Amino acid sequence: MNLEKVVFGFFVLLAATLNFGFFLGDINNPSVHNILELYAAVVVNIIATVLKFGDRTQVGAVHLATSLVADIQLIAAAGVWIWANQVVGGTIPGHTMASIVSLSGGALLANLVSVVLLVVETVSFRRR
Repeated sequence: MNLEKVVFGFFVLLAATLNFGFFLGDINNPSVHNILELYAAVVVNIIATVLKFGDRTQVGAVHLATSLVADIQLIAAAGVWIWANQVVGGTIPGHTMASIVSLSGGALLANLVSVVLLVVETVSFRRR
């Protein structure tokens, strides 16, 4: 067992599950989407991205690309949340919450592609 692969797989799956947990629920209802879960998804995605920097294979490049897409979309979602909450003030309106959840949905799609790549890479691994 390769500890590096275990840590890598752990962070990829944790990023996807945190993102999925935030994404679930009514798209325009702020009470069913937890901001701490969004921030946790951002942090874990960034950690997963850093772990992908060392892989120089073609699959590693696609892993890095999917992770960067997820990072950008989650950071944009957090930015919209901060903008709506701190700059505009008050409660987050439904259309703004729909934008935040849509951005996290795009990141979720990128995370699912990354998980599929991880499974394909694991299944195709041959013992040497």
